[in-house]
Amino acid sequence: MPFDSETTDRAIAVLEACRAHGATVATVESCTGGLIAGALTAIPGSSDVVLGGLVTYSNAAKMALAGVPEALLATHGAVSEPVARAMAEGGRGALAATLAVSVTGVAGPGGGSAAKPVGLVHFACSGPAGTVHREMRFGLLSRDEIRRLSVLTALAMLQEMVGA
Repeated sequence: MPFDSETTDRAIAVLEACRAHGATVATVESCTGGLIAGALTAIPGSSDVVLGGLVTYSNAAKMALAGVPEALLATHGAVSEPVARAMAEGGRGALAATLAVSVTGVAGPGGGSAAKPVGLVHFACSGPAGTVHREMRFGLLSRDEIRRLSVLTALAMLQEMVGA
């Protein structure tokens, strides 16, 4: 899948920063369905940085692949800060990566609620210094645009975490 130049440039910057710092990356994705890993691995030579990606679209996959506790999902729901943090931390451990980024959200056009509207996306990035969270409310954009902006946000978080 071809990515736009902004996404490609951001992915290249992440890979270069990771190389400069000897860091590896894993992704744990729900609403982006593997697009973050796809953007990174679209760059030739990315295999020296990208260890793998987990597409954890269902709650069962979040639990089985990223080790998200069932109780966390039951209490907070999949689209939440605690689950985004658990996804990043679990994926980082599962793939033994220096850094892991996670994304979980409501890309629409359906599935939103008053509490968790379409366009709400939670991100987490986990690394040696800890885990950071970011919440974005992209609003009523198209599904493709919410997913594109989510990829850019996740890549930006990786850049920030690696110190680029």
